[in-house]
Amino acid sequence: MKPFVPEKLPISDVDWASLIPFIGKANRCLKFYDGVLYGVPNSEVLLAPLTTQEAVLSSRIEGTQANLEDVLKFEAGEVIGEDSRREDIQEIINYRQALRRAEELLKTKPFCLNTLLELHTVLLDSVRGFNKGRGKFRTVQNWVAKPGTPMEQADFVPPDPLHLMEYLGDWEKYYHFEDSDPLVQLAIIHAQFEIIHPFLDGNGRIGRMLIPLFLYEKKLLERPRFYLSEYLEGHRDEYVQHLRELGQPGSWDRWIKFFLTAVAVQAESNSTKAKAIQDLYENLKEQVLQLTRSQYAVPLLDRIFERPVFLSSDLTSRKDMPSVPMVLSMLNNLKKAGVLKVIRESSGRRAQILALAELINLCEGKPVL
Repeated sequence: MKPFVPEKLPISDVDWASLIPFIGKANRCLKFYDGVLYGVPNSEVLLAPLTTQEAVLSSRIEGTQANLEDVLKFEAGEVIGEDSRREDIQEIINYRQALRRAEELLKTKPFCLNTLLELHTVLLDSVRGFNKGRGKFRTVQNWVAKPGTPMEQADFVPPDPLHLMEYLGDWEKYYHFEDSDPLVQLAIIHAQFEIIHPFLDGNGRIGRMLIPLFLYEKKLLERPRFYLSEYLEGHRDEYVQHLRELGQPGSWDRWIKFFLTAVAVQAESNSTKAKAIQDLYENLKEQVLQLTRSQYAVPLLDRIFERPVFLSSDLTSRKDMPSVPMVLSMLNNLKKAGVLKVIRESSGRRAQILALAELINLCEGKPVL
């Protein structure tokens, strides 16, 4: 197989008329979601589990097996026996950290290729692939295939490295271009990035990370809190097939329709989850205030939402919390009332691990705790 030659951007043969219904619905759903997001007080805290869930699902598309519960338990100090599972979890944590780093960078400067390199550096820090040109664009030919498959039998061969910076320069220029519709533009940006495949590892995760960052920079969202990987993971075969067909007649229109459908469906799902999380928070706030009779009830609940699986010692050591006996008393009241679930009992110097199971189950969309 020969290296793929990407089309110059913007794509010239998009059938805009056929896209109008898809564009309209996707934009309406996204705008409604942004309204929901705007109405969530302290969304960085309340939606923190959804950000982690996005990292879980985006990494799962690449083959990781860890789930949200695994990540939260690991961060709370639970011992993970399997090396592969620990590596999966670290990849997910890195993904989340890269998203946060990107948000910080976008507050001070527009997105650029150097931003890509910095995100890649964070993403591959101390995980599988860290030795594959971490934080550097590739200088050798790569290909997409099962491990051990020669290039001649690859599923896809990205552009040759000699022209890589030319293609990336064209891609970066289009990123800041004002196309007829920003969501169509985003569909093309995401796909073209996957075609270029500028890194030796981590291209899929970086490509999906671009989605909330672009929406945020284009001011389509107040915060970069859009979680598309749930739809893409659930339609993985279709997702991959559309990307691999690009370059064939009509393929860009089919891809854009798929992407806009994904945005519309996921925006509706994200809206439902965000509203449900806000409702849960408001209900629990009243309950926790009654159970604890403490001025620290709301700060305590905020910390639990921020990290819904936690060591009891994590809270007793915080400067914004009261004395250790008072914190333990509040947590004990919440356990007795069934608000918190014990994941691991305390033993010797090992602190107790507690979980806000209702929030985790809500994020997962099914009972897991």
